[in-house]
Amino acid sequence: MSCYWSDVVRSLTPYVPGEQPRLPNLVKLNTNESPYGPSRRVLDALRAEIGETLRLYPDPDSERLRAAIAQRYGVTAAQVFVGNGSDEVLAHVFLGLLKHDKPLLFPDITYSFYPVYCGLYDIPFEQVPLNAAFEIAVDDYLRPNGGIIFPNPNAPTGCLVAVAEVERLLRANTGSVVVIDEAYVDFGGESVIPLVSRYPQLLVTHTLSKSRALAGLRVGYAIGHPDLIEALNRVKDSFNSYPLDRFAQAGATAAIEDDEYFKAMCGKVMVTKQQLVQDLQTLGFEVLPSAANFVFARVAGRDGADIAAKLRERGIIVRHFCKPVRIAEFMRITVGTAEQCAGLVEALREILRAP
Repeated sequence: MSCYWSDVVRSLTPYVPGEQPRLPNLVKLNTNESPYGPSRRVLDALRAEIGETLRLYPDPDSERLRAAIAQRYGVTAAQVFVGNGSDEVLAHVFLGLLKHDKPLLFPDITYSFYPVYCGLYDIPFEQVPLNAAFEIAVDDYLRPNGGIIFPNPNAPTGCLVAVAEVERLLRANTGSVVVIDEAYVDFGGESVIPLVSRYPQLLVTHTLSKSRALAGLRVGYAIGHPDLIEALNRVKDSFNSYPLDRFAQAGATAAIEDDEYFKAMCGKVMVTKQQLVQDLQTLGFEVLPSAANFVFARVAGRDGADIAAKLRERGIIVRHFCKPVRIAEFMRITVGTAEQCAGLVEALREILRAP
């Protein structure tokens, strides 16, 4: 009954999330989830929330969680915004801070939700091509704009923009908001959160889905100047005043506070990533430098979709992007456990040997 759709809905091309197949004995390396579970403190905090208080609404301001995040990064609670996953946080950012007459700038190869938000909120945008090395070049963004957003490290490439380069962009771009989406920064990058005290136009977003192993709980946050945070709260309170339930707030707070477990798990992923990169290169893959919990790799002259399909036949799922054409040979491979990655490498060895 699409005759009842609004013109906005009719014109949308929705985001397509990574596949969540229900297959037995699957090696799932397609959605950048943590290969390890959340900390014991998180599980204990979730169990503690089971009780009669579930009849009551959660704290609409998530004060305890925001205080934990503020303490973790040396900012004030007034500089912290939380939402139902970083995707909801970003949705509020697009509407509250990035909807202007001049075009929003973001990379041509990046998180594919960005153009979806622009379509939903009727935001003009321009996609800035990555350079020949598939990197974000700051000089390409030094032009009139209604805002700038990019992941750092970028997705799906995994390439990182140095903090000094982000700061150079901020010094030159003072008339609009610059959003740095740090969903993957904990796996080899350096956060630019320390810059928010010096640059009121900077907003940094994070998720607990990757390095905190809480993809199923749906919690994200943003850190920036209180004026930017107020804008996001105005959008939130015009849309959903209770975005985080009691379980999400309790579990996320415990995850932020358990810094020892967080560092240990990130360290394990980075060690496995280093070995995976070496193994892929031995097989003849070109692997882009990755500061994320995934790698972006190709064998020149081989169809990435075909290799991904052959992996699937062997019970291993990776992510392939057919557009734009210049990345059609690449696959994005999540860093799993050491055993999962070893199995992936052996499967790739068989596939590449086959005639």
